[in-house]
Amino acid sequence: MTNIDHSRFYRYEELLALLRGLAAEHPRFVAIETVGRSHEGREIPLVTLTDTATGPAADKPALWVDGNIHSVELSASAACLYFIDWLLRNREHNPDVARCLATRTFYVCPRINPDGAEWAMADKPKYVRSSTRRYPYDEEPVEGLIAEDIDGDGNILQMRVADPNGPWKRHPQEPRLLVRRDPTDPPGGEYFRVMGEGRIENYDGVSVTVAGFNGNAQGLDLNRNFPSGWRQEYEQLGAGPYPTSEPEVRAVVDFIVRHPNICAGTSFHTFSGVLLRPFGHAPDEKMPAEDLWVYQAVGKKGEELTGYPAISIWHEFQYYPNEYITGAFDWIYEHLGMFMWTVEIWNPKKEAGIDNKEWIHWFRDHPVEDDLKMLHWSDRELDGRGHVDWRPFDHPQLGPVELGGWNKAKAFNNPPSHRLEAEVARFPQWLLWQALILPKLELREVAVEPVAADSWRVRLVVQNSGWLPTYVTKMAVKHKLLRGVLAEIELPEGASLIDGRPREELGELEGWAYLHTGISFWPNKRPTADRAHVDWIVRAPAGTEIRLTAWHERAGRATASATLR
Repeated sequence: MTNIDHSRFYRYEELLALLRGLAAEHPRFVAIETVGRSHEGREIPLVTLTDTATGPAADKPALWVDGNIHSVELSASAACLYFIDWLLRNREHNPDVARCLATRTFYVCPRINPDGAEWAMADKPKYVRSSTRRYPYDEEPVEGLIAEDIDGDGNILQMRVADPNGPWKRHPQEPRLLVRRDPTDPPGGEYFRVMGEGRIENYDGVSVTVAGFNGNAQGLDLNRNFPSGWRQEYEQLGAGPYPTSEPEVRAVVDFIVRHPNICAGTSFHTFSGVLLRPFGHAPDEKMPAEDLWVYQAVGKKGEELTGYPAISIWHEFQYYPNEYITGAFDWIYEHLGMFMWTVEIWNPKKEAGIDNKEWIHWFRDHPVEDDLKMLHWSDRELDGRGHVDWRPFDHPQLGPVELGGWNKAKAFNNPPSHRLEAEVARFPQWLLWQALILPKLELREVAVEPVAADSWRVRLVVQNSGWLPTYVTKMAVKHKLLRGVLAEIELPEGASLIDGRPREELGELEGWAYLHTGISFWPNKRPTADRAHVDWIVRAPAGTEIRLTAWHERAGRATASATLR
């Protein structure tokens, strides 16, 4: 039996072994495939979860889940693995899980970026934003600071260098911490320069520039390489030479486009402890009102089930005033009309008792008291692994320095091992809820009535039993992406169709997502908008069996047989 330790991160081969083990043990519910290969040639695994006894995965509305597109965001991969395991562990005694697996499909890609994750988890780690491919130039950097574990302790920390003109000084209450100098501090004191741990190529004895910012390192951000709103490097750092230029992103885009039954997707990242919704490039006023209302309802449920606030990227998560992010995974909403969420796992400052209302600009500026809170939390929770005491080191280029300070990969980017499972356990119920609200096409009625000798009226009534409409979003309607419910009649040899067409388009079916309250003064003009019907006149001998099918690219497929009598 496959046993998964949810308090740790798994290297690539270990992760594949676990996924294959689950597929071997649960063949009815789990299938694993490869959606593509990474820059370094690793297979990108995709897990499909559904109850195949109730139909193929492609015939059911689906939810996409992914993680670890950014290299050091390993808890994103852990959240995907936990979700897979949670579904399998709960399918027999949780009726909602059983119902969901019977009627819906989950496509889970736990590690979009296996190359970057392997670098991050190596015995001597290297940290890059995303891809390990050199960009924009494919050559070794000839100068600059290259992040590296130079003392071989398995961590990439900080380096501080004593300098009477440095911008950092010791915290007045805690000498282990460094804080920025006051604007009027006199020159010549005990001050420091601080930079990331690493070696410096072609150091001239004066200037240090981080190699990643001089156009000669792994500068790609895979979550800027999606098609929607893609912009060139001068406008959007890390975007790549063209949309889907990177094999990891191209694999994801190809899979999603080839699986139109996907209705929504959730992408796991770290860190901030928030649930992010579109738009990234525009205010809420630019979004179709019905879609915004759905986002608000799903976000409210997410807050209830996860404890994370649900916020707008544009209104509350901008990195810099008047700048915005494009080319990200919200492509599935903006181009394909699928609902999309980004989950930023883990908020260490909230754990330290710091106000959680400021997600981005806190890192630019905050009270020095917050540094003390963070340090005390690190001492208490991380046992010295979050903030490492400074120790002397003879640097090959800089000479005497000290290594230590914040271990950002262990204190910020991911929860510590003893908190990991509790953190990723926040999300399965919300993901399940998102799947259960998807549209679901069902056959409400199949009726046969004789109209003349060897002639029969066949009526097929279909309905949408999901909360969301079959088209899922108004964005999909705006972009004219779908063609509504299709109904087909299949006749055996000797039978003929007198009235009607072999395939009829019945239009889209509403759910009850937009239903007003019982005291609303707006009338419900279409009380039966969730159902539709088609009538055929068939000539065939009594006892003939015909086959009926109704299907919608997003809402699924339903079939039935009827005997003419």
